[in-house]
Amino acid sequence: MGMSQGYGPTDDALSLSTLRKSLALGVTFWDTAQSYGAGHNERLLGRALAGCRDEVQLATKFGIVRDDAGVHLDGRPAGVKAYCEASLRRLGTDYIDLYYLHRIDPGVPVEETIGAMVDLISEGKIRHIGLSECDAAQLERAVAVHPIAALQLEWSLWWREPEDDVIPAARRLGVGVVPYSPLGRGFLAGSPLPTSFGPGDFRSGDARFVGPAMDRNQDAFGKFQVLSERLGVSPAQLALAWLMHQGADVVPIPGTRHADRVAENAAAGDIQLTAGDLEAIESTVGRAEWAGDRRSFAAFHTQRTPL
Repeated sequence: MGMSQGYGPTDDALSLSTLRKSLALGVTFWDTAQSYGAGHNERLLGRALAGCRDEVQLATKFGIVRDDAGVHLDGRPAGVKAYCEASLRRLGTDYIDLYYLHRIDPGVPVEETIGAMVDLISEGKIRHIGLSECDAAQLERAVAVHPIAALQLEWSLWWREPEDDVIPAARRLGVGVVPYSPLGRGFLAGSPLPTSFGPGDFRSGDARFVGPAMDRNQDAFGKFQVLSERLGVSPAQLALAWLMHQGADVVPIPGTRHADRVAENAAAGDIQLTAGDLEAIESTVGRAEWAGDRRSFAAFHTQRTPL
């Protein structure tokens, strides 16, 4: 996403170089969406995948629409096939490995949207179905229509609410877990953050980056950094390793625009944490150490009215 929107100015040449570096490193699960840059991100990945499409497990999403009217949700069954075909054209491929409903449209029963997605499997356009940011009850209803391969949601050391209900539900239902923003929208990566966010950087609307919550989070990160130094890894690597140690069903998708960060993140897959390491992380920077509620930032996803 960050290669097309959300974190300030982008550079296609830099992004393409980073994507190609990720392939060389064996990073072969790529995630995009029709809404990222209003189609720009899918076209960018299509350029990067020319000649090497089958080397990547490609995931994209539909359901959040960015157009001249603003941002709105659309999960109507009648539109699912057209959204998929548009993504296929932008990506330059004839199939999508994992196709997500990006957000559930509150005006459409999830069963109806999933039913339309099942038709895409029978047509060979997609291979697996996923959901993004649903609750436990919605996931249960979706699985009753068709097996759901993956649930994408925000999950990291500094946002652990999904552990209360939706992750246990996913595990009970045999659904894989794909945490996005596993580095806390860059916060857990250890890079110096700007004192203020410029135009196009959506972190300016996230309560975790503002005021007393940010001060508290900076304190927690300082403790986390000490732990990472003790283990001889970067904070980003430790944050990713912690997630991957939550279960074999967890596949985090850290985003970046820079090749050196791809290499750093990929190396996290080789880190082995002991039970003592995990206990130290929990006792030092457990859930209660972090502040700020991401739900106010994400509230527009529950609205149908264009913004």
